[in-house]
Amino acid sequence: MSKATRTDTPPPAPHAADSHDMIRVHGARENNLKDVSIEIPKRRLTVFTGVSGSGKSSLVFDTIAAESQRLINETYSAFVQGFMPTLARPEVDVLDGLTTAIIVDQQRMGGDPRSTVGTATDANAMLRILFSRLGQPHIGSPKAFSFNVPSISGAGAVTVERAGKTVKERRSFSITGGMCPRCEGRGTVSDVDLTQLYDDSKSLTEGALTIPGYKPGGWNYRLYSESGFFGPDKPIREYTEQELHDFLHREPTRMKIAGINMTYEGLIPRIQKSMLSKDREAMQPHIREFVDRAITFTDCPECGGTRLSEAARSSRIGGTSIADACAMQISDLADWVRGLEEPSMAPLLATLQQTLDSFVEIGLGYLSLDRPSGTLSGGEAQRVKMIRHLGSSLTDVTYVFDEPTTGLHPHDIQRMNGLLLRLRDKGNTVLVVEHKPETIAIADHVVDLGPGAGTAGGAVCFEGTVEGLRASGTLTGRHLDDRASFKETVRKPTGTLEIRGATTHNLRGVDVDIPLGTLVVVTGVAGSGKSSLVHGSIPAGAGVVSVDQGAIRGSRRSNPATYTGLLDPIRKAFAKANGVKPALFSANSEGACPTCNGAGVIYTDLAMMAGVATTCEECEGKRFDASVLEYHLGGRDISEVLAMPVAEAEEFFGAGEAHTPAAHRVLGRLADVGLGYLTLGQPLTTLSGGERQRLKLATHMAEKGGVYVLDEPTAGLHLADVEHLLGLLDRLVDSGKSVIVVEHHQAVMAHADWIIDLGPGAGHDGGRVVFEGTPAGLVAARSTLTGQHLAAYVGA
Repeated sequence: MSKATRTDTPPPAPHAADSHDMIRVHGARENNLKDVSIEIPKRRLTVFTGVSGSGKSSLVFDTIAAESQRLINETYSAFVQGFMPTLARPEVDVLDGLTTAIIVDQQRMGGDPRSTVGTATDANAMLRILFSRLGQPHIGSPKAFSFNVPSISGAGAVTVERAGKTVKERRSFSITGGMCPRCEGRGTVSDVDLTQLYDDSKSLTEGALTIPGYKPGGWNYRLYSESGFFGPDKPIREYTEQELHDFLHREPTRMKIAGINMTYEGLIPRIQKSMLSKDREAMQPHIREFVDRAITFTDCPECGGTRLSEAARSSRIGGTSIADACAMQISDLADWVRGLEEPSMAPLLATLQQTLDSFVEIGLGYLSLDRPSGTLSGGEAQRVKMIRHLGSSLTDVTYVFDEPTTGLHPHDIQRMNGLLLRLRDKGNTVLVVEHKPETIAIADHVVDLGPGAGTAGGAVCFEGTVEGLRASGTLTGRHLDDRASFKETVRKPTGTLEIRGATTHNLRGVDVDIPLGTLVVVTGVAGSGKSSLVHGSIPAGAGVVSVDQGAIRGSRRSNPATYTGLLDPIRKAFAKANGVKPALFSANSEGACPTCNGAGVIYTDLAMMAGVATTCEECEGKRFDASVLEYHLGGRDISEVLAMPVAEAEEFFGAGEAHTPAAHRVLGRLADVGLGYLTLGQPLTTLSGGERQRLKLATHMAEKGGVYVLDEPTAGLHLADVEHLLGLLDRLVDSGKSVIVVEHHQAVMAHADWIIDLGPGAGHDGGRVVFEGTPAGLVAARSTLTGQHLAAYVGA
């Protein structure tokens, strides 16, 4: 009898390398996080939810992604690290199981006028090589097609050591670039309206100059009136040709004025250096207003706005120049490239084809490569950055996304969800900070932070599946299935704002009447022409206050109190109560702690190592000199007031000894937009995207304009806060304002009095009004993509 042999051997023990399937975070304390400890599964899609300001970005970007990048930087030599940005180690006890992190955030792409969609994605570089090889006539290397390379040539003598002798030789060189010489590759030329600089019927003595900062008696003014190049008592219109040239265009000349050595130069180059070379957003409001009035930008007459030299435009492939190719809609350009058959260029054409197809796949086929990258919205910029990762062969990478659905129509969100799942299915860990329920629904794992914002947040309220979140009773769980319903009655308009023949960007002669005194929502897929209609076509002088998503300019010394102008009445109230001057109560002026100069911390630069910020021992981080803190208002010193949340400060300045109406008004507006939890002294650099836009809105609410234009005010807003925002929009309309909102969120659409839907598609498939009417009418018709998605949302 034979013995049967057993074949069911026990499975082999798992390999030690396969046990690292979690990213473990223990004791995270970055910003407002309160000792957060979580485990995130690798190779899964994890969505981080929670109200704006609850600590999502602090955990995902400032802790996990920042430490991953810091550790990668440390693998380079100290010499190389010296050229890289230094990253401080996050406040966390243990970070285990990290993989290489690729951050795809919503930071706007460089606003440099030379940066375009093509240069930012390397598509231009490939096109330049293509035209340098196949273009007829052949004009040179790829540099000859680059609008960033000027054509230069030169000659001279060079000294060469040869066979022990010093020999001088004549050498010449030339580089053929593609830059248009007139506009220097910018595509636009600026023209100065002289009537806005001076009144030519007056003399300098009579105060002819009308430029901000050029007041009679000031040094800027005396430079011209006492220069001696022209008579100060002579009206400018009577100047001779030479005098006018000296006044407007003279080269810098050293001279003495009132016994002081000064440099005189013509008025136009002086203004260009002092005002026009600065970033428009960073200018003071009155200077910006002057620049907008005095400077006009027009397409360069020589290159027609293409930025390229005549030679670069003359070389063609099958009748198409590189300027034509860059101006095409990317979906059309992809078809053009597909039609090129050239075996010698096959690898280049395949890569270019893949890049262009990625644009179309991600929903950006309506852009063109010559679109300046500074004009892209936050959502568009984020998707452009995604393009280089879509075809990547890398796996086991951590991709970190910051609200990738921002700026996306519900129709496009489904496509974005598919892309996130594709990245995960390739074996990557995908971490997404998101508020939209459509994206939360596809998560493998959800981490909900809260329960509130700012100091009331920073804790993990829930960790688990989407179904578990629904049943958890957290703020996100309760609001996940919220659905807004239509209003019973819509407001009657008090008038109309007429737009006639709008042709900005892709608009096709749009005629539309926007009802005033109501809540109007402008909808349509990304790229359908919403911003072109609202920002580019509303006639000037309509009293419009525009609140967009542009970043707030500000250093770590800036805070909500300085940005909103709240600090001025507070300083004056302190000064009046204590009989001293207001400058003492500014940490950027006389009241600053002398040790840390009012920064509250002392920065120690450690070269290629991360710099260290230590709390100033002298003022203990309060930023003020000890003598200033002895002055009180309502029993509080200035540092205690700046540490107050908005809600507490509103009460403090509303009544009693500290009653300050001017400060109370600003605080009321901050509370209205849902920022009651922010402390007055919190640095602007630590605010989230949603908080920044609401801070801007609070500032603009004081302006006199009758029409408010809001660009996606729900960006960065939690589901629970959308209801609060709708209440705020209602209050604005009820107070007599007209509110126009560019928005994709269905709750805002359902709440509107009137909807203008643009489309039907994006780029040259859009630019038309496909529906005007009430939300109920849009749902009943179901004739557009927006109507179909809104109907599904309200359950109609």
